[in-house]
Amino acid sequence: MSRRSIELVSPAVEALRQVDDWPAPHAAVAVVGRSSVLASRGERDLQFRWASVTKLLTAAAALVALEEGIVDLDDPAGPPGSTLRHLLSHASGLPLNQGPPIARPGQRRIYSNSGIEAAAETVSEAAEMPFAEYLRAAVTGPLGLSAHLPGSAAWSYRGTLDDLAGLASELLVPRLVAPETLAEATRTQFPGLTGVLPGFGRLEPNDWGLGFELRHEKRPHWTGARNSPRTFGHFGAAGTFLWVDPDAGIALACLTDLEFGEWARKAWPRLSDSVLEELE
Repeated sequence: MSRRSIELVSPAVEALRQVDDWPAPHAAVAVVGRSSVLASRGERDLQFRWASVTKLLTAAAALVALEEGIVDLDDPAGPPGSTLRHLLSHASGLPLNQGPPIARPGQRRIYSNSGIEAAAETVSEAAEMPFAEYLRAAVTGPLGLSAHLPGSAAWSYRGTLDDLAGLASELLVPRLVAPETLAEATRTQFPGLTGVLPGFGRLEPNDWGLGFELRHEKRPHWTGARNSPRTFGHFGAAGTFLWVDPDAGIALACLTDLEFGEWARKAWPRLSDSVLEELE
């Protein structure tokens, strides 16, 4: 992918002009198809804090480890009674950040940075190397991403729009893992669990895959009303998101340097719907 500060390459990207009116000092967005970046706006080579979009990289690494046979989803991991599957799908009972469990495994969907960090540690121990090294060898290196994981496997990655578009391409047409493996990762794990989607409130159910948040019929949601129920992805507190809509065959990647807030709850669904409407 070439790197240009501002790119407008097809009539279907007029919706991307919306980001010019966002209150963020910097914003970079890209529409990604099955074989290329279809359109982008903003600085593609500027590094942004991904925040919880980092979890998608960690999930991808866990899937590679699964295919390599060094971990199994039902291996014990985390608090007593929990498995790697519980950790990746926010069903282990661990709280948001460090601390003892606040529920039994499989009882509630509790969004948990510490659970994702425990999943990364499980992979690290099985691979016998620091997780950042395994992530580089298994995911970011093969995908040609520009940066390294500096800290938490739940929220610390910093990278460019081209990096996020590269991840989006992998999630549309997987090369690092079999399509069947990604399909399992984007199916509901522990169906029926209730939980809070950060920034959007309590949802019944709050469906989640293996590191991937699943749109299904959630209302309200940070994706658009035109997104198919099969849409999956993640958003971050740094004003960042990536969704992949397998039915539409596209992904939308977004990086900003403005914290998530009311502006994003309004702007992101509007942008998503506009992009999907144009591509239809």
